Amino acid sequence: MKEVVHRRYSRMLKEETPLPDLIIADGGIGQMETIRKVLVDELNLNIPIAGLAKNNKHKTNEVLIGFPPKSVGLKPTDQLFKFFAGMQEEVHRFALKFHREKRSKNQTVSELDKIPGIGEKTKKELITHFKSIKRLRLAKLEDIEKAIGKHRASIVYKHFNIDLMP
Repeated sequence: MKEVVHRRYSRMLKEETPLPDLIIADGGIGQMETIRKVLVDELNLNIPIAGLAKNNKHKTNEVLIGFPPKSVGLKPTDQLFKFFAGMQEEVHRFALKFHREKRSKNQTVSELDKIPGIGEKTKKELITHFKSIKRLRLAKLEDIEKAIGKHRASIVYKHFNIDLMP
């Protein structure tokens, strides 16, 4: 996190981009302190920092601000508190989706990378046609041929069905 904050705000300073009036951290005291150290100690910036702290059930339960951080005193029924909690949930959902897609893509690519003679274009055609490695693995030779032609289909089919080959 330290590197991300340093990179982002260094770039903003270098490009003379307007700085934010407030930084809201998706985390409590620890995250806020990490951000503060970079901004104040390394970049000599004085931007207020708020933090969205969670309870032991991973639900937003407190909005913090300042140093040392103090609770803003919002109640969970307050509209502003609900806004912050919703924002934190959306950040969490986005991060999970990003990492799942990244992991899924890496797993898919790595399996197809094991097939000699099959390049990026063919891999993309296979994924577009079959939607998953599992469906490709279960496909008949004729179905693979329809997607990528006889020669390349033979290579792919043999890769997934080596135990069926004479």
